[in-house]
Amino acid sequence: MRREGSPWQGLNTVFVKEMTDYVSSGRMLVLGLITIGIACLVVYFAIDNIRQTTAEDPFVLLKLFTTGPSILSLVLILGILLPVVAIGLGFDTVNGEHNRRTMSRILSQPIYRDALLAGKFLAGLATLAINLICLWLLVVGLGIILLGQPPSGEEIARSLLFLLMTLAYAGVWFALAMLLSIVSRSAATAVLAGLGIWFFFILIWPFLANGLAATIAPPDLRYEMLGLQTPATLQWTEMLRRLSPNQLFSEAAVTLLVPDTRAAGAVYLDQLRGAVMGAPLPLSESLAIVWPQMVALIAGVFVLFVGGYVVFQRQEVRA
Repeated sequence: MRREGSPWQGLNTVFVKEMTDYVSSGRMLVLGLITIGIACLVVYFAIDNIRQTTAEDPFVLLKLFTTGPSILSLVLILGILLPVVAIGLGFDTVNGEHNRRTMSRILSQPIYRDALLAGKFLAGLATLAINLICLWLLVVGLGIILLGQPPSGEEIARSLLFLLMTLAYAGVWFALAMLLSIVSRSAATAVLAGLGIWFFFILIWPFLANGLAATIAPPDLRYEMLGLQTPATLQWTEMLRRLSPNQLFSEAAVTLLVPDTRAAGAVYLDQLRGAVMGAPLPLSESLAIVWPQMVALIAGVFVLFVGGYVVFQRQEVRA
């Protein structure tokens, strides 16, 4: 049968309804408070560290995102906790409708599957964006009040780009959670699968990538005797690690927030030729370095959403 009218009819209704559910849910409140609480604690220690170690720095605000107690930083905390928040937000977006026996009732209205899925996805992204914007404003506000130094225009630009990239990173995990919610009718199975994938990419994949790289390009004894890593092995390690969204996010964040970063990953001698050590790069050059990671994260969001869209279009939704 041929569809009548626009496939996006009812998109606004679905978006507003889902947005209201997300914002008012106790689950989102708990996840958001945990993330903001831990992030504020890390930023407090970062401010204390900056006061003790930084004399004059044109990018003090950016240090709030990359400095913290021990090896912790706001970038590291977001890289670990944001996937959990996104998975917790999206693991029952579709299978929850099936379990409540409301899916066929919704689609019996003048709402197509396209509008239903897109509305749920956009509402989830908007909820994540609101939380990240609140966190960004809180960090910047704490930095201005406690450090007493207003941010420069380039600091604001770099931190806003970091905010957009963080939203793309969260969007990858939310799209994955939606895909799992479509594939599995059980919410418990979807959330366990999502957390399993998160655990694999955060903790297991970096070590597995090292082993695979050493198998594909065995280390050269000459480099090992000098205490250096074989270039071919190092290149394979970087390529394999970049299959993880967390690695892409970390590399892009460091490049944007640490202006003197000259490469996302290992730095080779030819990249240092003619460079003044410690001199910050212009924002345009930092973007030129980091654009592959940013494009990969955005592409990951689209690929996962389209995969879920295709599966959802072929599913039987009758109760």
